[in-house]
Amino acid sequence: MTTTTPSTTPGTTSSATATSRQWQLIARPVGEPKPTDVRLVEVSLPALADGEVRVANEFVSVDPYMRGRMNDTKSYVPPFGLGEAMTGGAVGRVVESRAEQLPVGTLVVHMLGWRDVAQGPASGFRAVPEVQRGGVAVPSSVHLGILGLTGQTAYAGLTAVGRLQPGEVVFVSGAAGAVGTAVGQVARLLGASRVVGSAGGPEKVARLRERFGFDAALDYKAAPVREQLPALVPDGVDVYFDNVGGDHLQAALDVMNRHGRLVLCGAISGYNASPSQPGPAGPDNLANAITRSLTLAGFTLGDFASLLPEATAKLAAWFDQGKLQHEETVVDGVENTFEAFMAMMRGGNTGKMVVRVG
Repeated sequence: MTTTTPSTTPGTTSSATATSRQWQLIARPVGEPKPTDVRLVEVSLPALADGEVRVANEFVSVDPYMRGRMNDTKSYVPPFGLGEAMTGGAVGRVVESRAEQLPVGTLVVHMLGWRDVAQGPASGFRAVPEVQRGGVAVPSSVHLGILGLTGQTAYAGLTAVGRLQPGEVVFVSGAAGAVGTAVGQVARLLGASRVVGSAGGPEKVARLRERFGFDAALDYKAAPVREQLPALVPDGVDVYFDNVGGDHLQAALDVMNRHGRLVLCGAISGYNASPSQPGPAGPDNLANAITRSLTLAGFTLGDFASLLPEATAKLAAWFDQGKLQHEETVVDGVENTFEAFMAMMRGGNTGKMVVRVG
């Protein structure tokens, strides 16, 4: 029997087999996902082929949209396959390479999350810079948050969809989450005259004002949003950035100014809806969209690929200048990824929820 040693080029390494711990979806959730809907497995990875890399993930992201991918329904992204590894944003470092453009040691972002070791064609991985601010190294997870898809979503939603103009008023639901904290800060940097957010609990409300620069915030757990919001926006709202739907969308429709724009990014209030526990009813004031000439527009970031270079450059500059705050809720251990996901879905995070793999 003859064996062949793979050839290598400068900046690459030869490859052996390895293992990866990965989370798989094994049942479609009905209502809130349960531990029995998923499993953590260890799989063997083959030796690298030409043009492939192996990456040790440093952080993986858990995000609300992943709940939709657990359902077998048509959407903007295919559902997770049963018995297959789930995917999502991740950042890690190349530990083995047969791709000259991504040598060992390169920091990369990619979509093979929910695992500790990722492997695939180099085209599926993008090199990103090491980040420092004030001479201090910033954790690589920043590329999953304010300098990654989170910040880009906020920028695209406000500029391309919300068409925010200087001097306008912005209301953000789910404002203490990853996208919400980014939206509030970016809105201010784009010239909003007043930024108001909603969050669950007095600590989060205070955090929005004290750390993220919101002018005002309401605690949706303390009283109905519809009752609290008007007093916080006496001049109405020009741009509503929606991460929640349900009662928040209804409350926003009450206070929108003429020609206002409602940016529909998420609807987490209904993600766990089931036949036995229906999601929130539609708004009873949708007619305001007609009488006030409002625009309601849903979006996903993939629709704005041409805007990403501009968004990336501006976010990086603002971050370097200390104008953007980045806050995370960090859970340790890839074995705790599902628990982190569920905590995020229940509002147990401020800022970006990430799992530190190592």
